[in-house]
This record gives sequence, structure tokens and C-alpha cells, in this order.
Amino acid sequence: MIAIVDYGIGNIKSLMSLLEGDGVILTDAAEALLQADVMILPGVGAFGYAMNALRERGLDAVVKAFAKTGKPLIGICLGMQLLYESSEEYGFHEGLGLLKGQIKSLPDDFVKPHMGWNKITGIGSEKDYRVNFENYMYFVHSYYAVEIDESTLVATTQHGATIPAIVKSGNLIGFQGHPEKSGAFGAALLKQAITTGEVSL
Repeated sequence: MIAIVDYGIGNIKSLMSLLEGDGVILTDAAEALLQADVMILPGVGAFGYAMNALRERGLDAVVKAFAKTGKPLIGICLGMQLLYESSEEYGFHEGLGLLKGQIKSLPDDFVKPHMGWNKITGIGSEKDYRVNFENYMYFVHSYYAVEIDESTLVATTQHGATIPAIVKSGNLIGFQGHPEKSGAFGAALLKQAITTGEVSL
């Protein structure tokens, strides 16, 4: 079962449509979330508002507990950013702290938000999986992760800075872009992450 965290943040219509038939539920029930085989943390909007929404529902603790199970936890867009330690978006806000790094604004001399299709470039490594691809993903964001653990970097994109587009640390996978809105390529990446806990092509 795939459980999408329901905390009132984000348009999950495309995500639900893509995963329809794969045993997907949208829920804020702790028991159902923890029993799932895969958890997806979506999100659009402001970091602080999203973290408050998680905390008010007690879902921050649920996400952290799920992360310890070793089962795939996938963050998408703002959901990926929430996995990090903090954000400077509209003031300082603490994140879930599951990944090392901070969320900061894209450079002011580039259009914000970064919206549209951008090429992502895979990073080769000596890990137990291989990444070797170049393709396009759909992005909508004004902030990005910095000061991250470079060993978690799977793919980058460019928009005034080198942006972590896909990250992976153990069972944690983050997509800054929207794989569910990125055609067959994005759908394949997301389904691979769900079924194998890996991101490679």
C-alpha cells in the first residue's frame, strides 16, 4: 500500500491519478501511514505553513517514525524540502531534520518561481546503484536545498544555481520537481522509487 500524507497542503490530483490502481490512499491517520509500504510526502506553498500543518496534526512525528522503518519515504517538491533541517522562507523555520541541509531562496537575478521544464543531469557515483541519464522534469519552486550531504545527490538541474533535483539517503528519496507531472519519464522514476526504493535509469 502507498500512503500519501494528507495534511491539507498541495494539489495531489495528478499524483493520485498516476498511482491509481497501485493501492494508493490519501490519509492523515497515523496507523494507516505507519502500516503503509511506501509513504509519499507531497506539498506546495510555504515551508513554515506546511510544517505547522504537519505539527498541528501530529504528522511530523509520524513521518519521522516512518523514516526509521527503512521503507521508502518519498518527498515531492515542498515535501522534499521539509525533509531538511530548516528553511529561510518568510523567516526561519525548522524542518523534519531527516536530511542535512537548509532551504534557501533562488538567486534574485533569475525569474522566481522557477516554473517549467528543466533538464536534469544524473550524478555518477560509487554507490550500490548507478545513475546515468539526462532528461526533463517539471519544476515549480522559488527555494532550493543547499549545504546538503553531497553523497545524497542523485541529479541536478540549473536555474541560477545548481539545484538538487533528486536526492537519496537510505530509504529517503526527494524530488524537487514533480515526477507525477513529468510525463512518462517522471512516472517511470516515481514508480521505480516506489517499487524498488532506488532512483536510477
